[in-house]
Formats: sequence, structure tokens, C-alpha cells
Amino acid sequence: MLLEFRVKNYKSIRDEAIFSLVASKDKSLQQTNTMETGIRSIPFVTCSAAVYGANASGKSNLINALGYMRAVVAESAALQAEQTFNVKPFLFDPETKDEPTEFEITFVKDGIRYQYGFSMTAERIMEEWLLVYKTAKPQNWFSRYYEVESGKDVFELGSGLRGQKTAWRDSTRKNSLFLSIAVQLNSEQLLPVYSWIIQDLVIFGAQGIPSNDFTIQMVQSEQGKLDVKGFLISADISIDDISVIQKKGIRQSLHYNTTTGKSETNFEEKEFMIPQFKHTTEKGDAILELHEESLGTQRLFALSGPILDILKTGKVLIFDELDSSLHALLARRLVELFHTSEINHHGAQLVFTTHDTALLRGDLLRRDQVWFIEKNSQQSSVLYPLTDFSPRKGESIEKGYLIGRYGAVPFLGDLDLTGTE
Repeated sequence: MLLEFRVKNYKSIRDEAIFSLVASKDKSLQQTNTMETGIRSIPFVTCSAAVYGANASGKSNLINALGYMRAVVAESAALQAEQTFNVKPFLFDPETKDEPTEFEITFVKDGIRYQYGFSMTAERIMEEWLLVYKTAKPQNWFSRYYEVESGKDVFELGSGLRGQKTAWRDSTRKNSLFLSIAVQLNSEQLLPVYSWIIQDLVIFGAQGIPSNDFTIQMVQSEQGKLDVKGFLISADISIDDISVIQKKGIRQSLHYNTTTGKSETNFEEKEFMIPQFKHTTEKGDAILELHEESLGTQRLFALSGPILDILKTGKVLIFDELDSSLHALLARRLVELFHTSEINHHGAQLVFTTHDTALLRGDLLRRDQVWFIEKNSQQSSVLYPLTDFSPRKGESIEKGYLIGRYGAVPFLGDLDLTGTE
């Protein structure tokens, strides 16, 4: 489970932004909206959290920061020695544009709390650290920092970390992470940290929804087909059956290159598995291929497999612009799935950005599940929780947000179309 994410000097985020899923002492909706951590000092975390803000406030930059951190962990071990990172610091302040960008993530896996982070420039990793909480007192498994005077990285490898530590250290280049290199060289101890960041942290960006591949593979098993069918029917998609046929076509794939900052497009001819949907009416049956279905149905089909897998395996879903992909009622239903212990057996979590204020109504979210982000006069994004305002019990959060009580709303001026000054 995700406990906390910190980022500093990344795109519009100049000062350190701290996003936390640690639950407050509020007892409301504790049975549904929170789960136990097994950690005495942090007994509960929330199952979901929403981030609100005006357009261009920095919501997507917060999500992108998580994605960029994950990409560096995944790819730094494969970089050539001369390659650089396309990291983007805050550029509107001369004191920060040449300073390192910092990331840190704290999470629990298999009952152990890990606190991992690093700072970086375009040319190199400046610092890296991992604290492990097997008890209340943390163990420093490893840390490194760049010593300017000697021009070398200085490592401290703790006694809690076992294995070929010297070989891992000597193989770590200035533009690679020690964590990534050690896992590449078969560190079993560090593999849970690496795999949680790469596999258990699932990010749906604002630029699009996942491909259909995962769901298509899922529906080829009988249980998977039943699960996806049930998901679509619960979303009021009237289908009677799902099948898959094979066809030949051209596949387009996108790859984000962390060194150039560009998306690379590749094309290849291959066999495709095409889903078909059977619809039954009073006057007969019809079978439609996926591309013949509505855009909404196509999106739901693509989302259904990954979401069902996340709920089944207890992963963390980061969903940018939830309301742009789903109808308001479906978005609410998705949040409710993460709050339903009968469905969310293994502690999956959902973090999403949205403009949909209807999600603030009723008892869908606790006060500590709502966050805001806005830009200050220096064009720097500032992240803060609703709990900073200590709203009263029964207070309309939606109304308070829309009238600007909590900030993070656009300031709308008059539109002059007369052409006059």
C-alpha cells in the first residue's frame, strides 16, 4: 500500500509537495474507506484519494512525477554512460532551474515499510537512499551522494543489506540507480522494492486509456470472461456474451524515452485478437466487434481488465483525469469498488485527479481523502489537503469548493469580444 509520495523541483512543482494516504484519527467511514497497515505508528491508510484543481494547476504534473520516478527506476540500469535524463526542473526561478529534482516514495509491502528516494539532474544521480522499517526503528540499507570535491559517488551500504554489495556499487554509474543495478545483478532483497515501484504502481495518464491487450487476454479464460462481462453489465452495458477472434493487422506502439523526452512510434504487422460482443434484443441477436461499439464501451472494456486485476492483487492505481474517461456515475462507482471490502480483498488503492465536484457529495470520501493543488503568484504548484481547513461535520464540501473556500479553482474574468482596449 502507498503511504506517501514527495516531489520537489519538478516541472511546476518548485517547493516540496507531500501527498499522503495516511488516515487521520477521524473515525467516520473507517470500515469502508480505510484499511489497517499493521504499523502501530500509522494504523490506517485511506483506500482512495482525490486531487482537485483548476486547469494548468499542476494536477497532471503530480501524476507525471510519479510516472517519471518509476521510469527512472525501470530504465536507468540500461542507459549508456554518456546518456542524460530529460528531467524538467522548475524554470521560473533562477535558483531552482539548476538544482536537483527530488523524488521519494514510502510504501508497505508484505508488512514491511520502505522509504526510497533519489535526487537527480540531467547529467547524474545526485543522491539515493533506502530506509527499511522492519521494526519501529529504520535500517539504512543503502545511501549514496555525489561528492563535488572528489567528483565521486560516496556510498554507505548498511549491514541490513546482504549480497554482492561491492559489485553492485562498482557497477553503478553516475546516471544509474543503485537499486536498479542491484536488482539487475540479482539482489533478492531489493527485488520487492523494485517490483512494487514497477509493477504494483499502475498509472493511467491523462493522454489516454490502457490498450485492450490485457483485457483481451483476460477474457480468453472462462473466469476472466465472466468477470469482465459482469463489470460491463454493472456499468449498464447491455451485452449477452463476449468472444474473441483472430485477425491480421498493423500494430502501433508508443515508447517514452527518458533521455530524449520524446515518444517514439513503432509499427509492425501481426495477428490480433479481436473481441466481439453479442447483443440480444426481443427481435433478435447481433454481434459487434469492439471498434463498432460506442467510444464509452471501448474505454470501459480497456479499463475493465486492469481495474479487476488491480482489485484482485492489491495494487495502487493512479488515474489522471478520471472524469474525462468515465461518466460521472461510473467514476463514483469505481471509487466505491475500492471502498468495498467484499470486492477489494487485498487492499488496492485509488488515487485520481478530477474536476467532478459531484464526487464530493454525500459520504463517498472522508475529509482526509480530498486534496487540492493550485499555482501561486510565482507559478509554482502548491499541494495541500482539505483537512488543513478543518471543515465541520456536515459541511457541504462541494459547495465550499465551488465558492472558493478552499482555493484551487479558476479565477474567471470577463470576456471582451468588442475588440476595444
